[in-house]
Amino acid sequence: MSCPRQKREIAERSLICEYGVRAENSRGRRESEPECEIRTCFQRDIDRITHSKSFRRLKHKTQVYLQPEGDHYRTRLTHTLEVSRLARTAARALELNEDLAEAMALGHDLGHTPFGHAGERALDRIYDKGFKHYRQSLRVVDVLERDGRGLNLCYETRMGILNHTHGAPDDTLEATVVRLADRIAYINHDLDDTIRAGILREEDVPELIRSRCGERNSERINSIMLDLIENSGGGVIKMSGYMQEAVDFFHSFMYSDVYTNPIAKGEESKVDGIIAGIFEYYVKHPEKMPAELQLIAEREGTQRAVCDYVSGMTDGYAMEKYSEIFIPMSWTVK
Repeated sequence: MSCPRQKREIAERSLICEYGVRAENSRGRRESEPECEIRTCFQRDIDRITHSKSFRRLKHKTQVYLQPEGDHYRTRLTHTLEVSRLARTAARALELNEDLAEAMALGHDLGHTPFGHAGERALDRIYDKGFKHYRQSLRVVDVLERDGRGLNLCYETRMGILNHTHGAPDDTLEATVVRLADRIAYINHDLDDTIRAGILREEDVPELIRSRCGERNSERINSIMLDLIENSGGGVIKMSGYMQEAVDFFHSFMYSDVYTNPIAKGEESKVDGIIAGIFEYYVKHPEKMPAELQLIAEREGTQRAVCDYVSGMTDGYAMEKYSEIFIPMSWTVK
């Protein structure tokens, strides 16, 4: 009698097209292990990522605005969830493996630093081997999680995590879907948060974006996703030229008017000092790091371990450590 996993694998033969990755055809894990009787290999990857400590920390990491006071601004976690939903929707519509797409999406930003891309740029400057969040995301799932054992994810999931950044080669169509879902999600929700913050108004959004994508956040996402799905097929994932032009313009607009906006990004200049100060302190005092990071320092060098430690911090924890190290405590006489 077939177990639930085997039944799902059989069902995928008709649900997933010839261009998608069926779970039974996965290239496997770095270390072999017994199959689960209930879940496919990609469903297990979803669960391993969702239950990881690095995934939980995303809720306290910046998406685009540092330490926003409102309750409704995106964090790195809500960004990840929005990417996951878009990727799963597109994968299902295109008869690809939606479980694989979801696993890639949930893991794609696990290596992100505190303070968003400002933290990433700061670490890239100070760490002698350079720092990219997508490479760190792979390191998180391969090395850092589960006390150094890693999550032992499937090859396809790992490559989707590594290659989610624009311009990187895609091993699978599911990875292409996730890469596009990431961009569609962040340009839309970052604009939504910018309007919520009062930095821009709806009427400040250029006519090209409003006319081709929509007047509101939900309209824009729906229009772009629908165009992507309708114009993909035959082993190719793409938008129409009409919509691709609008999305590229949208992306450029976000960089010129939001991501480099002095009001939106005015506090980011302080991030360099925080990251550099913490990094340099722990390079000099590796014994102050948690035991598992000290082991990495012994095996791979102190800077590598400090980079792992600092990049894994949440915004609040990084500021707490900076304050603990560099800000004098008040002194009272009893």
